Amino acid sequence: FDYIIIGGGTAGCPLAATLSQNATVLVLERGGSPYRDFNITNVGNFGSTISDTSPHSASQIFISEDGVYNTRARVLGGGSAINAGFYSHAEPEFVRDAGWDEDLVRRSYDWVESKVAFEPQVKQWQSAVRDALVEIGVLPYNGFTYNHVDGTKIGGTIFDDQGHRHTAADLLEYANPLTVKVYLHATVSRILFTNKGRQWPKPRAYGVVFEDALGIRKRAFLRPNPQNEVILTAGALGSPQLMMLSGIGPALHLKSHGIHVVLDQPNVGQGMADNPMNLLYVPSPVPVEISLIQVVGIPSNQNTYIETASGLSFAYSWAQGFARDYVTFFNQSGKPSSLTAETMARAIDTVHAYAANTSLKGGVILEKVRGPLSSGDLKLRSRSPRDNPAVTFNYFKDPQDLRGCVEGMRSIINLINAPSFARLRYAHLPVQALVDLMLNLPVNLRPRHVSSSISLEQFCIDTVMTIWHYHGGCQVGKVVDQDYRVVGVDGLRVIDGSTFLKSPGTNPQATVMMLGRYMGTRILQGRPPVNWRRLQGRFPASWRRRPWLSHIPRKNMQGGEKIKP
Repeated sequence: FDYIIIGGGTAGCPLAATLSQNATVLVLERGGSPYRDFNITNVGNFGSTISDTSPHSASQIFISEDGVYNTRARVLGGGSAINAGFYSHAEPEFVRDAGWDEDLVRRSYDWVESKVAFEPQVKQWQSAVRDALVEIGVLPYNGFTYNHVDGTKIGGTIFDDQGHRHTAADLLEYANPLTVKVYLHATVSRILFTNKGRQWPKPRAYGVVFEDALGIRKRAFLRPNPQNEVILTAGALGSPQLMMLSGIGPALHLKSHGIHVVLDQPNVGQGMADNPMNLLYVPSPVPVEISLIQVVGIPSNQNTYIETASGLSFAYSWAQGFARDYVTFFNQSGKPSSLTAETMARAIDTVHAYAANTSLKGGVILEKVRGPLSSGDLKLRSRSPRDNPAVTFNYFKDPQDLRGCVEGMRSIINLINAPSFARLRYAHLPVQALVDLMLNLPVNLRPRHVSSSISLEQFCIDTVMTIWHYHGGCQVGKVVDQDYRVVGVDGLRVIDGSTFLKSPGTNPQATVMMLGRYMGTRILQGRPPVNWRRLQGRFPASWRRRPWLSHIPRKNMQGGEKIKP
């Protein structure tokens, strides 16, 4: 192949579709298809998808060393198949700081949006939050826009008007079926490198080793051409993890796992950051719509964003999942927890009390800290690519992040008390009761302090959660250059959120998809055209006659699952 892409995720799918226009491409995705799972495709089942802890689920649970539950995607389409669907561009300064061509960025966003982005139907809960944000001074009101602008706005969504999810995998409809192969349940264990010498002044990637769903080990290779590359798009956990498993990382750490060192690169796994999220669950006396993120408040004078989601099926499954699977999470973490059996029993009673009242509806209002400035690291736990690495995010290590959380929580309290929101909350239920509710839910494994019910600083620290916007580990200027080539080796790039120094905009998925298209276009510039006649015999004629997504994936002859071109 001309390109081997490791990870058919939010960046990998648009990258593969673009490169296939003038090169042969292999995509190796460790997960399955998003099109067979109703929980993934339907907006109302978001909570069920994100809390599914089964061994082959689309969402692989992990617990950071900070004691915060988290998840990583294990499915074609990556995070876009399991997230809350919000679609919004990066802020203009993010684009400028990255050194990207602004015209190509705009055209790349347009390319993505023509397939997977929509204007949401804003109903009563989202409308009330929108009006309350404006009322408390998050101005101006900007209406519907994909752009990142200060004030209150309605952003895009990857859910259509029927509530069906459109993931980055849909962008493979753009791919040339003659030149792309996509393998599912294909877990890459390492990248193959040449030795340094006269012919190769630096180690050069020339192939990969992977296992199919049956555990059969296989190899895939690049054609011998200096333009051909292996490209990591495995995400902020997968990409630095695979770099280390392939021998690129801190030498002492690699040697401690018995890994041959290809390149001593101490910055691999550094700069791991996750935007801390804190929220309040607000019961409502009236039925509300099922909605994920649609409205966002971007205060010009705060270090935080305000977002919301609603519907009992979302809020209850989210809380119930933590209570139900707490023992599993606890055993996986290997860390002592401050949540006693009595605390857990009270938390489960709280969840079931809300579920027992079938007329009870509500939603969550959350704040996410921008940036953030706090960061940590990633280290291997084992040599298996199927195992989660050990990740530390150091939430609120930088005081500015904690100040941002406090500002955001104050905005949430003001919003709940705003007249525009009054009809959707119980008048007799004070905000303090909502704070106490959150403190009684097992939202993480962190200690609870008595002062957290009266101190917003302590509340932020004790109830911090993830909004799944973690990034870093292979950062630009430290591990990769401005063209996303890995410094110190040839034939290897990293193109995904692991390269980010901070999270773009309010939500990163639009920018990650855009980056796949953007870099695919950049890489193809100057590449000689494909010899189409030579390729005519590469695939059966029946494959060439049919659209890529028109058929269910079948088992290939070697035992791995393959999606037809």
